[in-house]
Amino acid sequence: MNENKENNIQTLGLGGSCHWCTEGIFQSLIGVSNVKQGWIASEKPYQEFSEAIILDFSPDEISLQDIIAIHLHSHSCTSEHQLRAKYRSALYFFNADQEQDFENILKAHQSDFDKPILTQVLPFSSFRQNSDQYLNYYQNNPEKPFCKNYITPKLKMLKEKFSKNLNRDALLTL
Repeated sequence: MNENKENNIQTLGLGGSCHWCTEGIFQSLIGVSNVKQGWIASEKPYQEFSEAIILDFSPDEISLQDIIAIHLHSHSCTSEHQLRAKYRSALYFFNADQEQDFENILKAHQSDFDKPILTQVLPFSSFRQNSDQYLNYYQNNPEKPFCKNYITPKLKMLKEKFSKNLNRDALLTL
């Protein structure tokens, strides 16, 4: 499930607080071909589902390093709070190579932050997709207060820090 060698497509899971926000961010990137929004569970003790996405991307168009950097900078990857189980900061891997890559990339990005990165590297176990009415939430509801207050500012930050990775439509709307 993690790699389609014929098309050079890779799959990974990302938990970064609200799945609506994470979905909106990663749908706006060049090289990301599919984003599924919902809940991911891992293995014990992280079997509780938390809000997350699964995405497919082409490493020929966007690197794994850029995907993870964008992920870390687009949510609170260094803060602890009481709802961390539901809004877990995580990278979900599908094989041992991904696990090692994730660990190395997290170490490389630690210097970007003043506090320790709390993002967990966890094995993917299962996924439950959100109901249809909430899929593509930002694309379908950009004027809703939640989107304006939470997702649009994150996309503007991406435009400032990661504009080379944003697709044309995202650049035009910001």
